[in-house]
Amino acid sequence: MNKSDLVDKIAKDAKITKTEANKVLDSLMTTVKKSLKKGDRVTLVGFGTWSVSKRKSRMGRNPQTGKAIKIPAKKVVKFKAGKTLAEKI
Repeated sequence: MNKSDLVDKIAKDAKITKTEANKVLDSLMTTVKKSLKKGDRVTLVGFGTWSVSKRKSRMGRNPQTGKAIKIPAKKVVKFKAGKTLAEKI
């Protein structure tokens, strides 16, 4: 399912226009991004939790040459499915 399919489904289920559904979805994604950028967790009970985790720098290998390379530290987004979602899958 892509964004367009999701917008169509939201519009149909909520009985709103596709334009309104698109605005709602964009607002949700923007809010989640801003919260994660601030370092907050975003939890939707029954669905799941998004959080930010820090990865340490580490040594890796270039697969083409086999040469050792340093992989820098970075922040990554984690998602943990909620109990209700996990049971449905």
